[in-house]
Amino acid sequence: MAIIDVVKSDIEDGEFVSKFPSEDLRLGSQLVVRQSQKAFFVKGGIILDGFEPGTYTLQSGNIPLLNKAINIPFGGESPFQAEVWFVNLISKLDNKWGTATPIQIEDPEYHVVVPVRSFGQFGVRIGNPRLFLTSLVGTAQLFSADKIVQYFSGKILSVITTRISKKLIFERISVLQIGMHLEELSRFCESGIREELERFGIDLVNFYVASVNVPETDPSVVKLKEAKELAMKVKTVGKDIYQMDRSFDVMEKAAGNEGVAGSTLGAGMGLGMGVGIGSAMSGQMGNVAGNLNSGSSQVPPIITPPPLPTSLTYHVAISGAPKGPFGIEQLKQMISDGQLTRDSLVWNQGMNNWEAAQHREDLRSLFALTPPPLPR
Repeated sequence: MAIIDVVKSDIEDGEFVSKFPSEDLRLGSQLVVRQSQKAFFVKGGIILDGFEPGTYTLQSGNIPLLNKAINIPFGGESPFQAEVWFVNLISKLDNKWGTATPIQIEDPEYHVVVPVRSFGQFGVRIGNPRLFLTSLVGTAQLFSADKIVQYFSGKILSVITTRISKKLIFERISVLQIGMHLEELSRFCESGIREELERFGIDLVNFYVASVNVPETDPSVVKLKEAKELAMKVKTVGKDIYQMDRSFDVMEKAAGNEGVAGSTLGAGMGLGMGVGIGSAMSGQMGNVAGNLNSGSSQVPPIITPPPLPTSLTYHVAISGAPKGPFGIEQLKQMISDGQLTRDSLVWNQGMNNWEAAQHREDLRSLFALTPPPLPR
């Protein structure tokens, strides 16, 4: 067997661990540990003596744990067998992460469930080499930074998913505004990831959320933007004026429909509007006159009509994903087909969270009217 005179390792920047290719060593050989490295002797899977950067002549006195394990003969240049592992202590800063599938998040401002993707970068280094070798390396000859990303990608993405959701919900940040909060979001995610990596002897040097975005053409994103635009209109002109404007728009569209029905409706609406407005104006003028005669200068407020009723719609959770919205007839059919049950989670605009269908008053009646699916 070939006796090794010099034991050293030139670990590449992208690798954290390298095993010396031979186990045939002898007393008197030189052990060279470079800067940003630490070397360990291993026998039978047990990590024994460790060496900081420097050059060492191997003697039974400076490898006491190994000497005790294998009882190296005293004196001379006695041969022995042992593994030598080198750990690279440099930082690897350009590790990428990203969500493989979108995160489904309910926008806390506009209550629309949208798919969110996120991307970023993080840096790591080996903080506790002995713990790292013990817990992760095993029998691998090399252990690169890419392997760390693979090992911990599931945990990293789990922490990111949970913390992005918490950040948005607890601080009521709209998905459309998350770009302004990336720095604080990065710090929020970093703390959870750091704790997990330290359990394996790895230090998290830094962590960045570079982007949180939504697909512009996704129907839910389009709906979210429409909700934002609607909220801005209501905020700008006031709720009462906006509702009156919407009522007049609906009546104008109905009166403008082609055909006899449209003409009759238009005439009826025109007559009704004329009578209604005339009565309202008459009442208002009477009140004004009464106030003037009594010496009061206060003008009574204008009474605005309430908004027209909207049809009932619900989103339904099917196979873990939100679907919809569905109208009454569609919901009835889904009950008949067995897609919608009393325990199914449902949501519509105005609800804070998803609820079981049986807890919604307006849905309970549908289950009584709709026959259950035939038994199979």
